[in-house]
Amino acid sequence: MTTKSIAAITVIALLSTLPAAAVETSLQLQLSADQDFERRTVTYDCGTEAPLVVTYLDAVPNFLAIIPVEGETQPLVFASVLSDGLARYASGRWIWESQGPDASLFDVTEGEDAAAVLTCAELVNTP
Repeated sequence: MTTKSIAAITVIALLSTLPAAAVETSLQLQLSADQDFERRTVTYDCGTEAPLVVTYLDAVPNFLAIIPVEGETQPLVFASVLSDGLARYASGRWIWESQGPDASLFDVTEGEDAAAVLTCAELVNTP
């Protein structure tokens, strides 16, 4: 099997909540892909002060989402998981679900029937 492209994805996290003596940290993840990969940045209105900006990285068979979650020290990397009819990503205790322009963030420690921590709608820039 030949690889048409190599997706080199760099996730840089600035640990700005640590003391001034903290050192910048970075992580580089390299994925082989049989096809070109796609990187999309989507901005959501979640009813919070600032919009939520999510980066989706699609490099078949790997589907990732990088999401800043309030209370976490850096953006989290979510990996896609099996789901019926919607895109579902997981990172530790967090589940991110999206379908069309709508998305929700769940905290699984609050139970299976718990309400979403965030309910969001994609912001669409129209001229």
